[in-house]
Amino acid sequence: MRNTVAVKAFFALAVSIGLLSCNKSDNYKNNSRATGWDIDSKEGGFNYNSDFDEQDTGPGLVFVEGGTFTMGRVQDDVMHDWNNTPTQQHVQSFYMDETEVTNLMYLEYLDYLKRVYPPTEERYRNIYTGALPDTLVWRNRLGYNEVMVKNYLRHPAYANYPVVGVSWIQAVEFSKWRTDRVNEARLEEQGFTLKGARYSATPEQTFSTEAYLNAPSKVYGGKDSLLRGGNKADRFMTEDSTNLYVQRKHGVLLPEYRLPTEAEWEYAALALVELRSYNAYRGRKKYPWDSQYTRSADARARGDQMANFKQGDGDYGGIAGWSDDGADITAEVKSYAPNDFGLYDMAGNVAEWVADVYRPIVDDEFNDLNYYRGNVYTKNAITEDGTVKVLGVDEIQYDTLSNGKVVARNLPGEIATVPLTEEDTYLRSNFSESDNRNYRDGDRSSTRYYSQFGEEELEPEKRMYNSPIHTATIDSTGEENLKYDASTGRTTLVDDNVRVYKGGSWRDRAYWLDPAQRRYFPQDMATDYIGFRNAMSRVGSKSLSKNKTAGN
Repeated sequence: MRNTVAVKAFFALAVSIGLLSCNKSDNYKNNSRATGWDIDSKEGGFNYNSDFDEQDTGPGLVFVEGGTFTMGRVQDDVMHDWNNTPTQQHVQSFYMDETEVTNLMYLEYLDYLKRVYPPTEERYRNIYTGALPDTLVWRNRLGYNEVMVKNYLRHPAYANYPVVGVSWIQAVEFSKWRTDRVNEARLEEQGFTLKGARYSATPEQTFSTEAYLNAPSKVYGGKDSLLRGGNKADRFMTEDSTNLYVQRKHGVLLPEYRLPTEAEWEYAALALVELRSYNAYRGRKKYPWDSQYTRSADARARGDQMANFKQGDGDYGGIAGWSDDGADITAEVKSYAPNDFGLYDMAGNVAEWVADVYRPIVDDEFNDLNYYRGNVYTKNAITEDGTVKVLGVDEIQYDTLSNGKVVARNLPGEIATVPLTEEDTYLRSNFSESDNRNYRDGDRSSTRYYSQFGEEELEPEKRMYNSPIHTATIDSTGEENLKYDASTGRTTLVDDNVRVYKGGSWRDRAYWLDPAQRRYFPQDMATDYIGFRNAMSRVGSKSLSKNKTAGN
């Protein structure tokens, strides 16, 4: 009897302590440690989302926990190009698409552009045509590939195959569009904007994430019925109505979808977590899977190839009836096992664009955290009345690329941006100019104007690299003027407009499947073997909460 009473007393005490702890925890979250005032009180005061747990995983993404690794450690260097000096790097946690962006995903993008900016109208035509993949990349002067030219992008048989024929510039524009559509849907689904608002888009009535955060009253053409028509429109409002819209501090909107950096892509492809022993890695990996060979050692799939790549001269898939890799060109995504981060096709299928401007070296002496070359800092353009400038339908700007293709630089409803000025960078120690693509470039000695003792190379009108200049302009009548650089005095193909691409493709031999291998290609051109996938930065903790898993 005494034991029973003691047990009951102990249980009651434990419950009381638990409730007290919960109350303290709740008070800690909802009360200010600075003033003692309630946070997010119905009566007013400081407005903040104190219930935020952690970042949601965006559509299509998986979580990649950051860590340290040796970047550029190739197993073989038969090319002897000296662009893979091993460097120790640390990557912060981030999210990455579990597969390449597929034809179906890209067709959704094209469909949106065609509906909102009809190419039948002259002023919008280049928005849609500039986003179209180059299907002619499949043509070969000594090969018959017209079936891919006509069908690969649009036929449902290829819906879940990786999109190709997309330039780096087009991949970046897709990423911006995806960011806005995901956040637009989140606002609607959580009851902040009118249900169905996303389907009412017109050139004059669009949604942009950055515009919503910086000039929300101008989003959707300023229609308050769309902006504040949801059943939770007043969730963050105070009595004095100072918080009319969701802000960054509320944690509702996701960070941008973007191309991964080279360091992120290589780290994610290696997936060294399977070789982790306490706080060290056991051995090295040559491929995204734990093996020095391209064939599976698993009893159920022994001998099967682990990726889609070129086996040898004239061998893109194996012998009919029993294929080595099940594909001759690209393969449907998820055709092969994922790596330990849950990422598919990080070797083979298609090579992938990454964000970085190419240089032969990685400057780890200056930075070894989230390494990236290509920063061009800008700021929001401000109007005369002191508000950010949101672009109208008559302010679309286009770029004519070196190959003559015209692409939209921005879309109506987006915020105009301008380069930083000297006043913006005055007395800053971390950066001093807007364009940092050439910062600490260790390859200056290969430039045309390099002089060890003179200052000739510092003249601003002279380019960093003596690479070819192919020009394309469009005159007032719409006539294209294309000029190919036929100079025989060029010394390099490297300049500020070539980007890194990673991973082997269906056209490549096994040598290129090593995640550390790196190559480059002009950012405004496309091929039949380069695709891309998106990444998203992680905000907050390095690891997922123990009670959550990636994808929830």
